[in-house]
Amino acid sequence: MSDNAVILVSGGMDSATAVYEAMERGYDPLFLHTSYGQRTETKEFECAQKLAEVVEAREFLHVETEHLARIGASSLTDDEIKVEDADMESDEIPASYVPFRNANLLSMATSYAEAQDASAIFIGAHSEDFSGYPDCRPAFFEAFQQVIDVGTKPETEISLEAPFVEWSKTDIADHGLELGVPYEHTWSCYREEEPACGTCDSCAFRLQAFERAGVEDPIPYAERPSYVAEN
Repeated sequence: MSDNAVILVSGGMDSATAVYEAMERGYDPLFLHTSYGQRTETKEFECAQKLAEVVEAREFLHVETEHLARIGASSLTDDEIKVEDADMESDEIPASYVPFRNANLLSMATSYAEAQDASAIFIGAHSEDFSGYPDCRPAFFEAFQQVIDVGTKPETEISLEAPFVEWSKTDIADHGLELGVPYEHTWSCYREEEPACGTCDSCAFRLQAFERAGVEDPIPYAERPSYVAEN
């Protein structure tokens, strides 16, 4: 059985923590980073590359998937759709949802894993994602494991790992700080490449997590509101 794991590395803090979790479990990381036309794709790519250097990843595969931007219907890829300010209490699917993105990414990860004889795929999705994003739910990952099992060679064994799927962003920050994740080399903002806006959903959950963890988020922000009261 291979000790290699393909990790979907977006450049954000969740996937960076997934990298360190995979290494903690004894896997050598194979990075898969995708640029799909998102507003901050250049910064995210830079962060993913830097993290790969820091952990001395065995491979770094960068794939451009412009079809997701051409399909549109997301504020991350369509300039005509506004990136909304944070609404941390909403259970509605946000405008930032990229239709069926994780299925697209996991399909590529499965191809890569099978080609490299990797035994696992890691994705950093978590509970605060699946409240709004249907392709971040535990049931989705369970179903996709079946897709992997049925759609690969009989001798192929690939385990789909979503280790934080029941965790909060704060749980991830606490765990990552214990593991020594270099969060200064990650990016989460949906709007801007630098400084981060501090007011979109992704910035809000990130800032809240670091504040609850008692550590200052090491990346630059245009604004640093307190979100600790947002339970």
